[in-house]
Amino acid sequence: MDSSRQDKVRKFEEFVDKRLKPDLIHAINQRDKVFEQQKVFADLRRNIESLEKNSVTSLRTLVNLGSEVYLQAEVPDTQRIFVDVGFGFHVEFTWSEALNYIEKREEKITRQIQEYTQLIASIKAQIKLVCEGIRELLQLPAEKSVPERIF
Repeated sequence: MDSSRQDKVRKFEEFVDKRLKPDLIHAINQRDKVFEQQKVFADLRRNIESLEKNSVTSLRTLVNLGSEVYLQAEVPDTQRIFVDVGFGFHVEFTWSEALNYIEKREEKITRQIQEYTQLIASIKAQIKLVCEGIRELLQLPAEKSVPERIF
């Protein structure tokens, strides 16, 4: 193989390793963070719905102060709750207001997950395209495509 082909192969491999793979890892990590947000809001929604269903007006609970140190707390009125809306701000909501806010946030989170999923698919396609270019430069036979299983 001549040196120009070797140089092209090296540049393609470098592009995959130094640009595409880190971008893919970053996109996956960002999507995972959004999945965590989705779980937090789903848990909060279920808790509020449980409070409503059971007509809970007050409760006693344990609050984690950190380092697995807990403090017993009493909530005399559960009709209003504080929800973290980001940037360190908490807003006081009634149950119905909180559920409306959660619904809107869940819609936004679903869109973000879809965007990250599309970005991940795009980066994977770019990696596959570059790998195909490397295969052609090396004059290797094409891989047989195996149909992907969908479970």
